[in-house]
Amino acid sequence: MRGLNTLLIMVLMCPLLAHAHNFIMGAPVPAVAIADRGELLLHQDTFSYRPWDSSQLAGKVRVIQYIAGRTSAKKKNSLLITAVKEADFPTDRFQPTTIVNTDDAIPGTGFFVRGKIEKNKKHYPWAQFIIDSQGAGRIAWSLPEESSTIIVLDRKGDVQWAKDGALSPEEVTGVITLLHTLITREN
Repeated sequence: MRGLNTLLIMVLMCPLLAHAHNFIMGAPVPAVAIADRGELLLHQDTFSYRPWDSSQLAGKVRVIQYIAGRTSAKKKNSLLITAVKEADFPTDRFQPTTIVNTDDAIPGTGFFVRGKIEKNKKHYPWAQFIIDSQGAGRIAWSLPEESSTIIVLDRKGDVQWAKDGALSPEEVTGVITLLHTLITREN
């Protein structure tokens, strides 16, 4: 009987364990503020940071990638990032937002992670890069450690799609199609 009870508890908990975030479709992401580091700015080859919070997400269609500051996390959704670059969405209506949790990095690598982010900002100045050095987003959004989460927002800042972990090729195609639809609808 004890084994049956344990099995029943495990079956009942599976949906809770599989749900790796607290996003509600059609609503804004739960509020998060990042004051330590924050949004990376580039002005005449000089980098600086300013505090950032999730209320700033409204205004453009967005694909957000919230990733641990680890190469393994970055690789999980590299197919989507490549597809977004190739889609060449209009920057007046679309902005990719990458939030890097440097609190979830291999000890001693934070400097190198920030260097890679700065290099990306130089190559893609229209993209938004945020350094979350205390893991505030992971906590506020109930995300797992060492992972990559993708969130699609409409222009109002409401969640239209979200998934933690690596996207399948079919999901990548679905996200790109959704972004095209949202950008066209918002035109």
